[in-house]
Amino acid sequence: MYTYLFIYYLIQFCGHSWIFTNMTIRFLSFGKDSLADTFYSIGFVMCLCQSLSILELLHILVGIEKNCFLPRFLQITERIIILFVITSQEEVQGKYIVCVLFFLWNLLDVIRYTYCMLSVTGTYYEALTWLNYTLWIPVYPLSILAKAFAIYESLPYFESFGTYSTKLPFPVALSICFPYILKMYLAMLFV
Repeated sequence: MYTYLFIYYLIQFCGHSWIFTNMTIRFLSFGKDSLADTFYSIGFVMCLCQSLSILELLHILVGIEKNCFLPRFLQITERIIILFVITSQEEVQGKYIVCVLFFLWNLLDVIRYTYCMLSVTGTYYEALTWLNYTLWIPVYPLSILAKAFAIYESLPYFESFGTYSTKLPFPVALSICFPYILKMYLAMLFV
């Protein structure tokens, strides 16, 4: 199991390191112009890494990873919902907030997966341990604000295009407006 966990963390570390490095180099090379097409350059790998993180829930349930299930479930679910919102509206993909959000997520994940990968082998570095347990304190609230702003930025597009809004057939006669669901989720984010 240790080998499997090490390989899983290594794959996640490589994916998030690639994203983080790509974003940083693109920003240093192209400046603000790189922010608008961040999703187009790293979106596929980001979606792949976040989809792969669903395995962490299975790790917790099976017992090979010692974490609390609910906080990890909420974090993975939030990220997948935000990625779903971003990928479903092409107009949102070019917003600067997507770059900021991806930068914050990957900053945390590069540190976390490095720490987890080394801890599986029994290697601990005091500075990395400190960074893993303290960096999230300022970055996590910033990422929640970035998530909220990304949802807020996407609302006009969902309202004007009617994406994922539907009207149920006759017996129920209920219409489901996806922007209202996003607004409720936006309110729940702050709770």
